[in-house]
Amino acid sequence: MKRNTRQRDAILGAISDARRPLSTQEILTEAQVVVPTLSIATVYRNLKDLTAEGWVLPVKLPGEADRYEVTKLGEHYHFKCSSCSKVFDIHETIKNKELPVPADFVVESYDLILYGRCKDCTPKSRNSGPGASKHT
Repeated sequence: MKRNTRQRDAILGAISDARRPLSTQEILTEAQVVVPTLSIATVYRNLKDLTAEGWVLPVKLPGEADRYEVTKLGEHYHFKCSSCSKVFDIHETIKNKELPVPADFVVESYDLILYGRCKDCTPKSRNSGPGASKHT
């Protein structure tokens, strides 16, 4: 195990505090609040070590660079906002028997990624209720 450094602590802290998977750029931005001189190369090097040591896991989305989250989250899924591109954890569980698979097929593993707009990117109606005008 590598010794803890200020940079490593800032990187792990950024990932832990986010409560959602972060890109390397998001990790760099958050960790630079603690260590302003932190470089992207140091982030990559530490992510490699933290992954190898089991502190963080890569979150793989098709066609994208890995994002990272802490390992202690247990089974969960992900939601990617199509507007801001942030990825969020979904902690609801889905049982194998709930999956729509053909008869006589056996599910051995699966990964679920939901796509849509997060609460911050969903337009809020200024006037709600009866008679409210709708903007298009």
